[in-house]
Amino acid sequence: MSTATNDTPRHEPDGRDGPSPAGRPAEAAEAGRTPRAEQAARATPPDPFDSDDLDSPRGATGSLLRDLLRPHRARVLLAALLLIAHQAAVQTGPLLVAYAIDRAVPALRAGDRGPLVAVAVGYGACALGAALLQYGSVRTNAGVSQNVLLDLRGRIFRHAQALSVDFHERYTSGRLISRATTDVESLRQLLSEGLQELIEVVLSLLSISLLLLWLDFGIGAVAVVSFVPLALLIRVYRRRASVAFSARSTAIAAVIVKVTETLNGIRPVRAFRRERANDTEFDALNHLHERRNGDAILEMARYVVGSRLIANTAVAGMVLWGGYRVADGTLALGVLAAAVLYVRRLYDPIDRMAMFLNAYESAAASLGKVAGLLAQRPTVPEPPGGTAAELPPRPGNAPGREVVFEGVGFAYRTGGEVLPRFDLKIAAGQTVAVVGTTGAGKSTLAKLLSRFYDPTTGRVLLDGVDLRHLSTPELRRGVVMVTQEAFLFSGTVADNIALGRPEATRAEIEHAAKAIGAHDFVMSLPDGYDTDVRKRGGRISAGQRQLVAFARALLADPGVLILDEATSSLDIPGERAVQRAMDTVLRGRTAVVIAHRLSTVEIADRVLVMEHGRVVEDGPPARLIADEGRFAALHRAWRESLVGQSGP
Repeated sequence: MSTATNDTPRHEPDGRDGPSPAGRPAEAAEAGRTPRAEQAARATPPDPFDSDDLDSPRGATGSLLRDLLRPHRARVLLAALLLIAHQAAVQTGPLLVAYAIDRAVPALRAGDRGPLVAVAVGYGACALGAALLQYGSVRTNAGVSQNVLLDLRGRIFRHAQALSVDFHERYTSGRLISRATTDVESLRQLLSEGLQELIEVVLSLLSISLLLLWLDFGIGAVAVVSFVPLALLIRVYRRRASVAFSARSTAIAAVIVKVTETLNGIRPVRAFRRERANDTEFDALNHLHERRNGDAILEMARYVVGSRLIANTAVAGMVLWGGYRVADGTLALGVLAAAVLYVRRLYDPIDRMAMFLNAYESAAASLGKVAGLLAQRPTVPEPPGGTAAELPPRPGNAPGREVVFEGVGFAYRTGGEVLPRFDLKIAAGQTVAVVGTTGAGKSTLAKLLSRFYDPTTGRVLLDGVDLRHLSTPELRRGVVMVTQEAFLFSGTVADNIALGRPEATRAEIEHAAKAIGAHDFVMSLPDGYDTDVRKRGGRISAGQRQLVAFARALLADPGVLILDEATSSLDIPGERAVQRAMDTVLRGRTAVVIAHRLSTVEIADRVLVMEHGRVVEDGPPARLIADEGRFAALHRAWRESLVGQSGP
C-alpha cells in the first residue's frame, strides 16, 4: 500500500532524478540566461557546489597546517636550529673581513702573519660549516614536507570517499583532482622552499640589523628605518596577491574540470561532433587561466621592483654617508667595508621574501580550498560511535528482508522537492518493479533505499531497523545496488566480481559467475578470470559488464537487491542474457527493479507506477493491465513498439 500526502513536487530541469552539473563555462551560462531563467535563479537558493570554493570554518586553514605539522615537531625544530647555526656561520664572514682590514693587514705589515692566517682559516671554516648546516637543514625540511604531503593527499582521498553521494553529484571530480594535485603541489613549494626561505630571511634581517647597530649605530639606524617602506610594500603586495592567487587556483581548477569532463565523455563528444565547441570552451578557460596567472606574476613583479628601489636608495645613502665619515676619521675603513657587506646582505633577502610571499599566497589559496573540502561533512553520516545497530538474522535460508518506507519525503537542499510524503511496505522476498516517465522519482526511491540519500522526512526501515542506525558495512551487507552503468574498476575480472566480498575464494567467484551465466565469456578472455578489464571495463561489452555486475551482487549475497535500469542500455540479445541472470540473482531476495523497458516487469510480483514523485498505481502486473490505467497504457505502448521492431 502506498499513500502520498503532499502537493506535486518540482523537478530538476533536465528531467533526471537529481541535480545536473553545469556543462559550460560561467560566462556562457550567464550569456544564455532568459528572463525566466534569471527569475528562477533568484528564487532558488544558491548552491555552494556551483562555486570552486567551499565554505570552511574561520581559521580552518591555519588549523589544518598546524595539524599536518604537529607529528613532525621534533624535525621542524631540528631544521630551525640548523638554520640558526647556518646563519651564524654566514654572518661571521663580514666581521672577519673587518678584522682583517683593521687589524690583520696592519699586523702583516709589522711582520706578524698570524692574525691574517687565522682570518683565512676562520673564513674557510665558516664557509664549510655553512654548507654542511644548510645541507642538513634542506634534507630535514624535505623529509618533513614529503611526509606532510603524503598525509594530506591521503586525507583528501579518504575524505572524498567518505562524503555522501549528493556531494559527488554536485562537486565535480575535476575539482577534487585539482585539490589533490595542483593545490597539494602549491603546498609542497611552500613547505620545501618557502618556509626555509622565510626562516632564513627573518634570521638574516634580525642578525644583520643587530650587527649593524653594534658596528655603527648611525648606519644601523638608517638600515632599520628603511624597513618601514618595505613593510608597507609587503602589506600591499600580500593583500593584492591573495586575490590574484585565489583567482588563479580557481581558474586552473576550471581547466582541469573541463579536461576531465571531456575525456570521460569522449564517446558522446565524438558522436555529437562536440570537438569544435569543446575547443572553443577550453580555449576560453585556458585564456582565463593565462590572465589570472599573469595577474599573479604582475603583482610579484611590482613588489620586486619596489623593494629593489627602496633597497638601492638606502644602500647608496649609507655608502655616501659612510665615505664622508671615513674621510674625516670618525669611522674605520674596515667597519665601513663590513657595514657595506652587511647592508647588501640585508637587502638581498628582500627578493627572496618575494619568492616566499609568492609561494605563501599560492599555498594559502590552495590550502584554503583544501580546508574547505575537508570541512565538508557527510549528509549521510555514520551512527555515533557505539550506537550502530545490527540487522536481525534472516530466518532459515530465506535471503530476503522486509523494506518499509514510513512517512518518507525527500527534497534536494536547493529546494527541489522530488518525493512527497508517502508510505510503502515491501514484503521479504518480493520483487517490485518501479516504472514511470523520466523524472518521476524512481531512481530517488532507489537511492533512499541504498542510503545514498537520507529522507527529508520519515524513515526507511530494513527488517524494522532504521537505515540511519546501520553502519555502512552492515548496510552494504544488507542492500546492494546494480546500476545501469555497471561500473568496473581497472583490474582483473575476478577482482571486480569479488568487489563486495574481497575475501571470497576463487571457487566462490567462479561459482557466482557460473550461476549468472558469465563463466563461458570470462573463460574466452585471454587470461580468463585474471584478465585485466582495463579502465571502466572497456575491454568487454556492455552486456558482459552487466553480467559481471550481477555476479558481483550474487557473491555479495544481500538481502535486498536494487536494479536501477540495469538493462536499459543493452541490445535485445544482451538484455535476454541479463534477464536470465536476473532470474538467478533475484531468487528469494527482496528486489526493487527500476524498469525502463517493461520486459523487465515480467519477472515482478508487484508493480509501482510513479508520476510526479507519487506512487499512483500499485499491484500485480496482470491486475494493473486489466484495470486499463497508466500501467496498462505503458504496457500497450511497449507491445506496440515491439511489433514495430519486428515488422518488415
